[in-house]
Amino acid sequence: MSVSRRRTAAVALATAGLCALLVPPADAAPTEAECRTSVRGSLATAVCFNPDADADRVQLHVECARWWDPDVDGRPVEVGPARAVTLADRCWMEIRGVWVTHA
Repeated sequence: MSVSRRRTAAVALATAGLCALLVPPADAAPTEAECRTSVRGSLATAVCFNPDADADRVQLHVECARWWDPDVDGRPVEVGPARAVTLADRCWMEIRGVWVTHA
């Protein structure tokens, strides 16, 4: 093999390796914002941090314990890359459950 062909093969191999590092696999799903929820009395809070380079939309959901107390689905909020948001909502009385969904 000539020097020119070896050099071309080495450059092609290095370029392919670099592309494999820079381009994520097609089936790689983006990560979601990391959310931590807390309940204090009738107030539910979620703090969400997005470590990913893509924005994420988070929504706080609160299930109230009393049958007459309406459950709450907060408005969706966008969390940009390397950003954090705090979501809060409440029931009139006790809270049965709190969770965050991503879109």
